[in-house]
Amino acid sequence: MDINEVKDLIHEVLQSDIVEFELEHSDTKIRLKRELTRESVPAPIPSPKARTSFTTSSPAAAETAVRAAVSSEDEESGLHIITSPIVGTAYRAPSPEAEPYVKTGDHVSEGTILCLVEAMKLMNEIPSDIAGEVVRIYFENGSPVEFGQKLFAIRPQQ
Repeated sequence: MDINEVKDLIHEVLQSDIVEFELEHSDTKIRLKRELTRESVPAPIPSPKARTSFTTSSPAAAETAVRAAVSSEDEESGLHIITSPIVGTAYRAPSPEAEPYVKTGDHVSEGTILCLVEAMKLMNEIPSDIAGEVVRIYFENGSPVEFGQKLFAIRPQQ
Protein backbone atom coordinates (compact mmCIF):
# COMPACT_ATOMS: atom_id res chain seq x y z
CA MET A 1 0.00 0.00 0.00
CA ASP A 2 1.54 3.32 -1.03
CA ILE A 3 1.14 6.73 0.59
CA ASN A 4 -1.45 7.91 -1.96
CA GLU A 5 -3.68 4.95 -1.14
CA VAL A 6 -3.35 5.74 2.57
CA LYS A 7 -4.25 9.39 1.91
CA ASP A 8 -7.28 8.32 -0.13
CA LEU A 9 -8.34 5.96 2.64
CA ILE A 10 -8.07 8.71 5.27
CA HIS A 11 -10.04 11.08 3.05
CA GLU A 12 -12.83 8.51 2.55
CA VAL A 13 -13.08 7.82 6.29
CA LEU A 14 -13.22 11.54 7.09
CA GLN A 15 -15.99 12.07 4.53
CA SER A 16 -18.10 9.26 5.99
CA ASP A 17 -19.85 8.57 9.29
CA ILE A 18 -17.22 5.99 10.21
CA VAL A 19 -15.83 6.54 13.70
CA GLU A 20 -13.27 3.74 13.76
CA PHE A 21 -11.62 1.85 10.90
CA GLU A 22 -8.99 -0.89 10.96
CA LEU A 23 -7.27 -2.55 8.00
CA GLU A 24 -4.71 -5.36 7.95
CA HIS A 25 -3.19 -6.30 4.62
CA SER A 26 -0.01 -8.38 4.33
CA ASP A 27 2.51 -6.73 6.66
CA THR A 28 0.61 -3.42 6.83
CA LYS A 29 -1.78 -2.49 9.61
CA ILE A 30 -3.74 0.78 9.60
CA ARG A 31 -6.09 1.95 12.33
CA LEU A 32 -8.05 5.20 12.07
CA LYS A 33 -10.15 6.48 14.94
CA ARG A 34 -12.01 9.78 15.18
CA GLU A 35 -12.93 11.44 18.45
CA LEU A 36 -16.50 12.69 18.31
CA THR A 37 -17.10 16.23 19.44
CA ARG A 38 -20.44 17.90 19.96
CA GLU A 39 -20.12 19.47 16.52
CA SER A 40 -19.53 16.12 14.80
CA VAL A 41 -22.41 14.28 16.47
CA PRO A 42 -25.52 14.62 14.31
CA ALA A 43 -28.37 16.47 15.97
CA PRO A 44 -31.42 14.36 16.74
CA ILE A 45 -34.16 14.68 14.17
CA PRO A 46 -37.50 15.42 15.83
CA SER A 47 -40.34 13.05 15.11
CA PRO A 48 -42.97 14.39 12.74
CA LYS A 49 -45.63 13.27 15.21
CA ALA A 50 -46.97 15.88 17.57
CA ARG A 51 -45.56 15.55 21.07
CA THR A 52 -47.38 16.49 24.24
CA SER A 53 -45.37 18.00 27.08
CA PHE A 54 -46.22 17.45 30.71
CA THR A 55 -44.97 19.19 33.81
CA THR A 56 -45.63 17.20 36.92
CA SER A 57 -44.37 17.15 40.46
CA SER A 58 -44.54 13.45 41.29
CA PRO A 59 -44.06 10.08 39.55
CA ALA A 60 -47.72 9.20 40.15
CA ALA A 61 -48.83 12.44 38.52
CA ALA A 62 -46.43 11.83 35.62
CA GLU A 63 -47.82 8.34 35.08
CA THR A 64 -51.38 9.68 35.08
CA ALA A 65 -50.42 12.42 32.62
CA VAL A 66 -48.70 9.95 30.30
CA ARG A 67 -51.64 7.56 30.28
CA ALA A 68 -53.88 10.51 29.38
CA ALA A 69 -51.93 11.05 26.15
CA VAL A 70 -53.93 8.66 23.99
CA SER A 71 -54.43 9.05 20.26
CA SER A 72 -57.96 9.65 19.01
CA GLU A 73 -57.94 6.42 16.95
CA ASP A 74 -57.32 4.35 20.08
CA GLU A 75 -59.94 6.29 22.05
CA GLU A 76 -62.49 5.74 19.28
CA SER A 77 -61.83 2.01 19.22
CA GLY A 78 -62.22 1.86 23.00
CA LEU A 79 -58.69 0.64 23.65
CA HIS A 80 -56.74 1.58 26.77
CA ILE A 81 -53.11 2.50 26.02
CA ILE A 82 -50.25 1.72 28.39
CA THR A 83 -47.33 4.09 27.78
CA SER A 84 -43.77 4.20 29.02
CA PRO A 85 -43.36 6.33 32.15
CA ILE A 86 -39.59 6.66 31.48
CA VAL A 87 -36.96 6.65 28.75
CA GLY A 88 -35.10 3.34 28.53
CA THR A 89 -34.91 -0.07 26.88
CA ALA A 90 -38.08 -2.18 26.89
CA TYR A 91 -38.00 -5.92 27.44
CA ARG A 92 -40.96 -8.27 27.01
CA ALA A 93 -39.47 -10.98 29.27
CA PRO A 94 -37.48 -11.06 32.53
CA SER A 95 -34.51 -12.72 30.76
CA PRO A 96 -33.52 -13.57 27.17
CA GLU A 97 -34.47 -17.25 27.52
CA ALA A 98 -37.73 -16.65 29.44
CA GLU A 99 -41.23 -16.49 28.00
CA PRO A 100 -42.65 -12.96 27.51
CA TYR A 101 -44.73 -11.55 30.34
CA VAL A 102 -47.70 -11.19 27.98
CA LYS A 103 -48.55 -11.90 24.35
CA THR A 104 -51.22 -10.49 22.05
CA GLY A 105 -54.53 -12.11 23.00
CA ASP A 106 -53.62 -12.65 26.66
CA HIS A 107 -56.08 -11.54 29.32
CA VAL A 108 -54.52 -9.47 32.10
CA SER A 109 -55.68 -8.26 35.48
CA GLU A 110 -54.97 -4.88 37.01
CA GLY A 111 -51.42 -5.01 38.37
CA THR A 112 -50.20 -7.74 35.98
CA ILE A 113 -46.60 -7.04 34.91
CA LEU A 114 -46.58 -6.38 31.15
CA CYS A 115 -42.89 -5.67 30.52
CA LEU A 116 -39.70 -4.18 31.94
CA VAL A 117 -38.13 -0.85 31.03
CA GLU A 118 -34.43 -0.63 31.89
CA ALA A 119 -33.19 2.84 32.72
CA MET A 120 -29.71 3.50 34.11
CA LYS A 121 -29.20 -0.21 34.92
CA LEU A 122 -32.46 -0.36 36.91
CA MET A 123 -35.26 -2.66 35.78
CA ASN A 124 -38.66 -0.97 36.13
CA GLU A 125 -41.73 -3.21 36.01
CA ILE A 126 -44.57 -1.80 33.92
CA PRO A 127 -47.90 -3.05 35.31
CA SER A 128 -51.32 -2.98 33.71
CA ASP A 129 -53.59 -0.42 35.31
CA ILE A 130 -56.69 -2.07 33.89
CA ALA A 131 -58.10 -5.59 33.41
CA GLY A 132 -58.64 -6.68 29.82
CA GLU A 133 -57.20 -8.31 26.71
CA VAL A 134 -53.83 -7.33 25.21
CA VAL A 135 -54.68 -6.49 21.59
CA ARG A 136 -51.47 -4.83 20.46
CA ILE A 137 -47.82 -4.60 21.48
CA TYR A 138 -46.18 -1.48 20.05
CA PHE A 139 -42.48 -2.28 20.63
CA GLU A 140 -39.91 -4.95 19.80
CA ASN A 141 -38.08 -6.73 22.60
CA GLY A 142 -34.88 -4.87 23.50
CA SER A 143 -35.84 -1.69 21.66
CA PRO A 144 -35.38 1.82 23.05
CA VAL A 145 -38.55 3.58 24.23
CA GLU A 146 -39.26 7.21 24.98
CA PHE A 147 -41.26 8.81 27.77
CA GLY A 148 -44.92 8.62 26.76
CA GLN A 149 -44.36 6.10 23.95
CA LYS A 150 -47.14 3.56 23.48
CA LEU A 151 -46.25 0.09 24.78
CA PHE A 152 -49.54 -1.86 24.85
CA ALA A 153 -53.17 -1.48 23.74
CA ILE A 154 -55.63 -3.26 26.04
CA ARG A 155 -59.32 -3.82 25.37
CA PRO A 156 -60.96 -3.20 28.77
CA GLN A 157 -62.84 -6.09 30.34
CA GLN A 158 -66.62 -5.62 30.17
